[in-house]
Amino acid sequence: MNTADSGGSAGVRVEVDDVQSGALRPRPVPYEGKFIFLRVDDRHAGRALLRLLLPVTSGGLPSADRSGDAWVAVAVTYQGLKALGVPQESLDSFPRAFREGMAARAELIGDVGENAPAHWEAPFGTGDVHIVLSALSSDAAQLARELERARVALEETPGVQVIWQQEVHQLPTGRTTFGFRDGISHPNIEGVGLPCSNPQEVPIKAGEFILGYPDETGNLPPMPRPEVLGRNGTYVAVRKIHTDVAAWRRYLRANSSDAEEEALLAAKMVGRWPSGAPLTLTPEHDDPELAADPQRVNNFLYREHDDRGLRCPAGAHIRRNNPRDATIVGDARMHRIIRRGTTYGPPLPEGVLEDDGADRGLVGVFIGAHLERQFEFIKSEWVNDGNFIGYPGEQDPVAGHHDGTGSVTIPDKPVRRRLRNLPSFVATRGGEYCFVPGLRALRWLAELED
Repeated sequence: MNTADSGGSAGVRVEVDDVQSGALRPRPVPYEGKFIFLRVDDRHAGRALLRLLLPVTSGGLPSADRSGDAWVAVAVTYQGLKALGVPQESLDSFPRAFREGMAARAELIGDVGENAPAHWEAPFGTGDVHIVLSALSSDAAQLARELERARVALEETPGVQVIWQQEVHQLPTGRTTFGFRDGISHPNIEGVGLPCSNPQEVPIKAGEFILGYPDETGNLPPMPRPEVLGRNGTYVAVRKIHTDVAAWRRYLRANSSDAEEEALLAAKMVGRWPSGAPLTLTPEHDDPELAADPQRVNNFLYREHDDRGLRCPAGAHIRRNNPRDATIVGDARMHRIIRRGTTYGPPLPEGVLEDDGADRGLVGVFIGAHLERQFEFIKSEWVNDGNFIGYPGEQDPVAGHHDGTGSVTIPDKPVRRRLRNLPSFVATRGGEYCFVPGLRALRWLAELED
């Protein structure tokens, strides 16, 4: 078992080979992928499937060999653990948010109105989602090989049913449906061995992301029992988000006098230019050369160079979701999370301002050891509110659920600008809370006996 020294005074070592690759590894670039939701109708069949999936499920970090740049990950919902026959004592040891599930906590995280569970795609929020398979690869051929192994396993276990599938892929532009490069920032996790995307970020304790290790409080996060089930596992919020690209373009056009101002306004709302170049480093214009340099594209903090948000507004999408060292209410390090967005659906053709009816957007994966103070806190306090940055009542300009009356403040000299009447550019199509067990835990689940 390979371990990595966390560098802390306690000498904590992370058993990276027991952690599923889907939990730690940044997605490949480019990428092809698929999400598969399963319902377990017979616990013995569910356990048999896990036994067949064990050789397919990847652990550890990427190798230098691109042929290994593909993996399958296995996650289980609370209802899935029940369907597999996990003992009640173990079920009760999981945190409340996970046991209740995302649909039950929708109002807390802002999924109301058209985004409420009543409007979600089936089977999200129904309790029928038991096992979530995700496969990612750097090309379609590798993905097909990984999925074929999973398909064979499913064929041999008729007591488990496929109830939902979603293909994801990088668009030809290499950007999101809104036209922006994504997947740039990855937290600097102590003791994991992954290269950090921001060399200025002080390493964050492994226990913020992986169970069984101290977190930023110096304590071990609450862990499911027995230890073999909880250790090296983590939690993930999976969300399908529809993007209204036409509404986004129309709003930018209506609030800009020309194409140059339109591009700047979009960047101010996101916090980066379409290439990925951050406003904090290049506030006046896009800089594709900077964006292409992995040593520079994410190498910045806010407090020294942009504390007032004159370059990157405090309410911009990327700054709300990761305030870094900015002056805010609270400690940003307590709410750091691994984000992995994958795009689905076709792009809206360039220049089109009316919706074409196609379903497009992203399947977002949000990973951390504390569902409540990571994913749920970010959604309720940072995305859906502005009190922590001094803008009460304002939401994330990109990811917020606006009703046509929203506003966002863009600091400027001599007078700040306030955008008004924001519509919603995104809509929640569904979500689930999942547990991603370590590989030993996956074997424990597979070998349960009645």
